Amino acid sequence: MANAQFPLITQNLSLDLVNTEIISYDKRHDLIQSEKDLMAWFEIMGETAPFLRSFTLQQVQEQLQRIHQFRAELRKHFESIAEGSKPSLAFIAFLQDQILDDKLARIPNGKPDESILSLIAYDALWLIHTKEIQQLKRCANEKCILLFLDKTGRRKWCSMKICGNRQKVSRHHKKNQ
Repeated sequence: MANAQFPLITQNLSLDLVNTEIISYDKRHDLIQSEKDLMAWFEIMGETAPFLRSFTLQQVQEQLQRIHQFRAELRKHFESIAEGSKPSLAFIAFLQDQILDDKLARIPNGKPDESILSLIAYDALWLIHTKEIQQLKRCANEKCILLFLDKTGRRKWCSMKICGNRQKVSRHHKKNQ
């Protein structure tokens, strides 16, 4: 699934990583199945975090499994938070363990694989620190697993282009029957 269209709906590195898993036709799909997919995601995310664009395919070949494990941990905790829980101390400690040299840095130093996870952990910790994490929501479409930040307090859908429009079309068809 190289060059997959990623649903970039949050402008947050950690949430956009979690949102690389989607539901389509009632099945879960992983948009980062290969090193090329991961490179495509890095390239796209490099628009907001240019550091990610510097990686070569050779540098990310070992990354795929670590990214999947990291994403699974983020998803577990983000979903819990979206359901109303507070960020747990264990989650914060997990994120802090990913930070290189115990320094929060927008562009971390170190080995590429550690730097990537450190940058994503930094983003998640920043959401917690700024309390934006309290705005974390799950899409109202029960078949959708995407997460987003509801900054207005009224948002229900991950995106009007994705689930919001589907809901509108469904309501329209029901009215006209």
